[in-house]
Amino acid sequence: MAELTGKHVLAITVSAFTVIIAVNLLLAFKAVSTFPGLEVQNSYVASQGFNDRKAAQEALGWQLAPSYAGGRIDLAFTDRAGVPVRVTELEVLIGRTTSTMDDARPVFVAMGDVYSAELGLARGKWMVKVTARSIDGTLFEQRSELFVQG
Repeated sequence: MAELTGKHVLAITVSAFTVIIAVNLLLAFKAVSTFPGLEVQNSYVASQGFNDRKAAQEALGWQLAPSYAGGRIDLAFTDRAGVPVRVTELEVLIGRTTSTMDDARPVFVAMGDVYSAELGLARGKWMVKVTARSIDGTLFEQRSELFVQG
């Protein structure tokens, strides 16, 4: 076995720190490059009407149940009594929570008591961000999770 000299110890130490720094730089680059961005431009301004919007939405008493099967996503809106409700101005964003690469804004069509759209989703966890209005104009916003089995 060769003698361990100061040059060997220096080389081992420099190599270890080089690996650590390289991994940190890679993780920092990935974190910054996959960040989807801001939700709102000015959080203070967005917060000013939050309580009023929340109270109006809670007064609606709506529940949203997203489901996915056979390449179709369905959204079922019901009131407190479980009766289906009609919505207007339905906008839906479907994507991953960590990246905007797979984001989609499908067009939903009323089919009976649910709103449906054709959309191919890969296996895994998806975010469903819904913005709709009631017949009287009250805004309804909800972010749900949808798990697609492979």
